[in-house]
Amino acid sequence: MARIFITGSSDGLGLLAAKALIDQGHQVVLHARNTKRKEDTLKKTEGAEAVLTGDLLSIEETKALAGEVNKLGTFDAIIHNAGVYNASGQQIFKVNVLAPYILTCLIQKPKRLIYLTSSMHLQGQPKLEYFKTNVERINYSDSKLHILMLCKVVARKWTDVYANSVNPGWVPTKMGGSSAPDDLQKGYETQVWLATSDDERAKVSGHYFFHQKAERSHPEADNFSLQERFMVLCQEITGISFPG
Repeated sequence: MARIFITGSSDGLGLLAAKALIDQGHQVVLHARNTKRKEDTLKKTEGAEAVLTGDLLSIEETKALAGEVNKLGTFDAIIHNAGVYNASGQQIFKVNVLAPYILTCLIQKPKRLIYLTSSMHLQGQPKLEYFKTNVERINYSDSKLHILMLCKVVARKWTDVYANSVNPGWVPTKMGGSSAPDDLQKGYETQVWLATSDDERAKVSGHYFFHQKAERSHPEADNFSLQERFMVLCQEITGISFPG
């Protein structure tokens, strides 16, 4: 039995992954943006160990969330699922980029880390020059390239952790829309598999997965100098250094 924490798990893929893991007998801690969403999540999810709250738009609340996770002890896996799509550049940057950076740095190191990205990262650009000057220039595709860069850094520096990214596909969730063409079940199965499986294909690091298969990602994600600049900027903005 594994113990897993999932961000953004009050609905969508995060909630579906949580339910699947609970059904498999794992201990799962969920996350909701606020108390109201926490109450709704508790009604929808039987068997969860706990539901923590924290608005990832706030650096301070994100730091506090990490503290609440650590109070519960260590986790075998953490799934960084939370994300926003139809939002301002500021919101996209804070939730999709800074929040997973902060939580990765501050939560006790798990055995496995899973970061939700998107095939749209292939259209993304690093845009590191805008991190401190004009984050409104950063769009969803850019943010999903950034999360892949973070994953690659973690995989490179934490050699005792399996850190991977997942493209869930364009699936019919609230974010994806009801007409999205991809398979909803396959949309959450890969992160569940990476979080718990003893399959040797899942016990790897630094990979980009789509439906349990490793695929090629944007070449900029593997650029060491861009990775290091990305990490320095995140540290300067948040005041938190990566414990690498």
